[in-house]
Amino acid sequence: MSLSLFIFFCVAVLFLTLLVWLLRDPGEDALTERGLDSPEEFGQRHATYFPQVRRAMAREDFTFLALRGSAALTRRVRRERQKIAVVYLTCLRDDFAKLWRLARVIARMSPRVGIAQEFTRLRLGLTFYLRYELIRVKFVVGIAPAPDLSSLSDMVSKLAIRLETAMSELGERAALSADLASTLHRRGVDAP
Repeated sequence: MSLSLFIFFCVAVLFLTLLVWLLRDPGEDALTERGLDSPEEFGQRHATYFPQVRRAMAREDFTFLALRGSAALTRRVRRERQKIAVVYLTCLRDDFAKLWRLARVIARMSPRVGIAQEFTRLRLGLTFYLRYELIRVKFVVGIAPAPDLSSLSDMVSKLAIRLETAMSELGERAALSADLASTLHRRGVDAP
């Protein structure tokens, strides 16, 4: 077996494993265990703390510390702030995972979700998790990728907005069909 074929095989197995992991069914009990019973909090936790994390990673602070303080202090503050950013990044991943699971529930309930929408959702998940791992590695190595972190946060916010819109559309359809069934029932018409 040639080296290029072996590398291709390893990459294919990695992508298939990632695909299976992303598409696994968490089950009904797992949805409530992970806090999916409060939809008003979706997509808000990361947006609340992002300005503080962005400010903590600002170069101006480190430049000021380098000029006014010691090099040891600057390194210590940088390490502590990077740890905070990694914790924020983990929370961002958790928010995305909750939204991802909610998207699966909405897709099951929506009559108009087709293969193209499911593929788009899968591509979004793969993109998010690849970006997440790349940014996490950068933070662990010691590089502070603030713009990358911002784009990842924006990705979660956009998903939250899309899901909120989809949920309101499903709610409107449910209300309309309930109203229609009620009207038919009052008129004595049997609806299937």
